[in-house]
Amino acid sequence: MDGTARHGPPVARRLLVSGRVQGVGFRPFVHRLAHRLELDGWVRNEGGSVLIHVEGPRERVERFGAALVAQAPSASRAESIVTTDAVAQRKAGFVIDTSVSRVSVAVHLPPDLFVCEACLAEMNDHRARRHRYPFINCTQCGPRFTIIDGLPYDRARTTMAGFTLCPDCAREFETPGDRRFHAQPLACPRCGPRCLFEAGRTTIVDTDEALAATLAALNRAEIVAVKGIGGYHLFADACDPTAVARLRTRKGRPDKPLAVLFPTHEDDPLGPLSQWLTPSRSERDALLDPARPIVLVRRRAVGSAITNALDAMATSPPGERPPSDTTAELAAGIAPGLAEIGAMLPYSPLHHLLTRAFGRPLIATSGNVSGEPVLTDPDDARRRLAGIADAFLHHDRPIARPADDTVLRTSAGRLRPLRIGRGLAPLELEMPVALDAPVLATGGHMKTAIALGFGKRLVLSPHIGDLDSPRALLVFESLADDLQSLYGQRAVRLVCDAHPGYASSRWARARGLPVHTVPHHNAHAASITLDHPDVRDWLVFAWDGVGLGTDGTLWGGEALVGGPGRWQRAGSFMPFMPVGGERAAREPWRSAAALCWQAGLAFERPIERVHLARQAWQRGLNSPSTSAVGRLFDAAASLLLGLDHTSFEGQGPMWLEARAQGDGRAIDLPMISDGPLVRTDWRPLLVHLLDAELSIEQRAADFHETLAGAALVQAQHIAASSRIEAVGLGGGVFQNRRLVEAMSRQFSTAGFDLRTAQRIPVNDGGLSAGQMLEHAATVAVAARA
Repeated sequence: MDGTARHGPPVARRLLVSGRVQGVGFRPFVHRLAHRLELDGWVRNEGGSVLIHVEGPRERVERFGAALVAQAPSASRAESIVTTDAVAQRKAGFVIDTSVSRVSVAVHLPPDLFVCEACLAEMNDHRARRHRYPFINCTQCGPRFTIIDGLPYDRARTTMAGFTLCPDCAREFETPGDRRFHAQPLACPRCGPRCLFEAGRTTIVDTDEALAATLAALNRAEIVAVKGIGGYHLFADACDPTAVARLRTRKGRPDKPLAVLFPTHEDDPLGPLSQWLTPSRSERDALLDPARPIVLVRRRAVGSAITNALDAMATSPPGERPPSDTTAELAAGIAPGLAEIGAMLPYSPLHHLLTRAFGRPLIATSGNVSGEPVLTDPDDARRRLAGIADAFLHHDRPIARPADDTVLRTSAGRLRPLRIGRGLAPLELEMPVALDAPVLATGGHMKTAIALGFGKRLVLSPHIGDLDSPRALLVFESLADDLQSLYGQRAVRLVCDAHPGYASSRWARARGLPVHTVPHHNAHAASITLDHPDVRDWLVFAWDGVGLGTDGTLWGGEALVGGPGRWQRAGSFMPFMPVGGERAAREPWRSAAALCWQAGLAFERPIERVHLARQAWQRGLNSPSTSAVGRLFDAAASLLLGLDHTSFEGQGPMWLEARAQGDGRAIDLPMISDGPLVRTDWRPLLVHLLDAELSIEQRAADFHETLAGAALVQAQHIAASSRIEAVGLGGGVFQNRRLVEAMSRQFSTAGFDLRTAQRIPVNDGGLSAGQMLEHAATVAVAARA
């Protein structure tokens, strides 16, 4: 039987593959697959997709199409493959053709990829030419989102364009069987990026010597600003209390938790980390996930073995300390008042080189001025971090845009994002409602991220930060333009928060485009629904600090019924008036005092000018009314922990959660009818918080259990008159694991289907995604009307 009879007559096909297929080694994979099946044709990047022309026996061509999905690179995600018959070109062989630029709604930007095992093994091989090279990569690993200047994804459109391949690298790039075949960030010590160490008047331009100088500085308990994939980190010895304290003082960050980068071991990557922390199975999986996020993990209890390690450290001078099993300073100095550490594993070759040689955990906090986006440019870093860092480890690979680290936390049995960043961003989601034109949503003022929407696609940017500084606004504007350019979608409409004072809202109104404003808590509610398209009729609790409500007052403890584009306020909390307006966010005593005064209780604290504050409160001066549950948490932290001033947003609620111990007891809180609303009266809870006969741990636990119970009572009342398929939780208050788990338990027992965010931050980092869906749904509802 001849070949034609065995395999069928020859055919020609065109396959347009859309999804995450650029920057993930898809073209080299297609090339190898075609050669293995002895097919002719070509593959090329076209717009944001990959176009394939393939010719050969029908049976092999069909096997080729099936393998495109079954055997695709792990980092890829082919969302659609459109196959059409084509005219045979009858050219022998299969090649990677020149990319074609065109506008396409199929653009999918790849995230930055962690260094793969093959590259790590090569980097550690003293015989390899990339031995100890901190920028080693291949088609399956390395930077992507932070080096892309444009699409299609080719070296000329990345920040690697200025590095000309040496003959050896060029040969790898052009060899089909090599794992670096068409690896766009390809580099080696001869032709690629290099490190530069700076400290005072000392400058070291040799990469190996720069790494050695960095390690020496860290062993002297110095602070080193290290340029990574998405920006700078500030590195310091996490086992040295002096280094930690110095970093906190210089950065003006007395209490906010610091992330820790742990070394790994070849046989057990989590072995070193487990000496200090106790990760759950899901947390272990997350730490090893390709995104390599920061994961909040519980600390291991301190014991006698630790005391011995501490003694050894205390008697050893800096630079000669032995690696310790664990250390109390890791607990006390890194995350004061908390039971968890933000832990991550090395994800870049540079991280692996430093952590392996250092042998101990390293502080790896964002290299920025507190609250601003992470720095990416060496000149900016030198200028803005000069008062913080003792030394700098730069490199000369440009970073196209900043990408801070992703942060995850376990809650109700599932890991959930607190911040979207490197490794996950840009996050791409599908909306249930299509937009008629491209739209940009600008988010809020704190924890800002922006969203680009077109068709049913929603693209959430990496975390930007708080918009309180000129640099933050500059990064915000640059990223907004970047997303539109990279995806080839220019927004014709903007969506922003209804609060006119937010920097993001002011920016939107100054663009000269039509602007749609979305109430803050409607956006929180809508963002939850993106993860649960099976639910139409919702009851969503939107609890946070404060946000502008539809009646012009400050909300933050709301129960909304309906769905995107049709929310109705059905429940809330009894309002109170924290004195001092926005100052109450960082001075929890103001909320505590207002609650006591409104309840007719004494507020006796040695706070300067508290009598003047009471007079202002009595007259209603700068004391705006709010229903915010976040302010109730602030007040409880002040009353129970004596925390009257905070140094970072959310400190009071975080410390209160960590202090709660044992089984909480819910206090019955009455409901008050207020027109169509039901409001929860918090006053009995306040009396309980002031009961000094109970331990602080018990009262803190009771506080969480009581708020969960109050939400359930509201839900039962509202469900009696509203159609509800599921209950959702939206807003920054629900970053609190104890509260969410108490609500999950109570609502499940009562027969409610409780849903929470899965891919989007429940805090203001997910606000722009909610704004986008709320806008799309509102337009759709109006069109149907």
